[in-house]
Amino acid sequence: MAYEFANYDKKGHVATITMNRPHVMNSVHPPATVELSAIWDDAIADDNVWVVILTGAGDKAFSAGNDLKYTAEKGMPSGPRPKGGFGGITDRTEVWKPLIAAVNGFALGGGFEMALACDIIVAAEHARFGLPEPRVGLAAAAGGVHRLPRQIPLKIAMGYMLTGKHMTAQEALRFGIVNEVVLLKDLMPTAERWASEILECAPLSVRATKQCAMMGLGLPLDLALSRSYEALQQMMHSEDVREGPKAFAEKRKPNWKGR
Repeated sequence: MAYEFANYDKKGHVATITMNRPHVMNSVHPPATVELSAIWDDAIADDNVWVVILTGAGDKAFSAGNDLKYTAEKGMPSGPRPKGGFGGITDRTEVWKPLIAAVNGFALGGGFEMALACDIIVAAEHARFGLPEPRVGLAAAAGGVHRLPRQIPLKIAMGYMLTGKHMTAQEALRFGIVNEVVLLKDLMPTAERWASEILECAPLSVRATKQCAMMGLGLPLDLALSRSYEALQQMMHSEDVREGPKAFAEKRKPNWKGR
């Protein structure tokens, strides 16, 4: 299916979603969110997709966030929040497939919020991150005000959120938001390397790991340990849970089925 505001490709077990509005720094307006939401629906539902990479077209921006010129012309969106939230992803808190953001430039406002909704962030060395919404009379209400303080120290997060200032890729790496900073030419190969390393693991084990980590994160340790996790139960009753030890004993690479 052809999309107007994004590109969507699948190769093997990896799906790549590319925001494609480079003339406006890949900013997202409501029609783009509708497309992106549909793409995310497909990537999440497709059993053959085990890892998703999110990036932006061009070399200037991952996404500058909300398309403010569109908002100035059309007004603030009304009605219910779009499915999945901003860009179709920020409200999806129960996606257990691993998500990788390949940040190829500015990731501001909703763009940063989309990256924060991913599990791994790889950034080009010229990338910039920030939640500048208060500078234009808005707030980072697509998860930024909640995710950033959970991912870096509170005072540092508040400093960035209350001033709207940017952080460099190296600062983001130092704060622990970014996993790796590379040259722009190496960005997608690096994201694909991360995806390949994830694919060496059993997909149901990866999803169980993510679900346990994310759902247990806000709980006291004893409750996190005693809680039942659906993805963990699915893993324990899968073909792959037998294939792993068998492949190890036979000194060969496992043949993961994802079931």
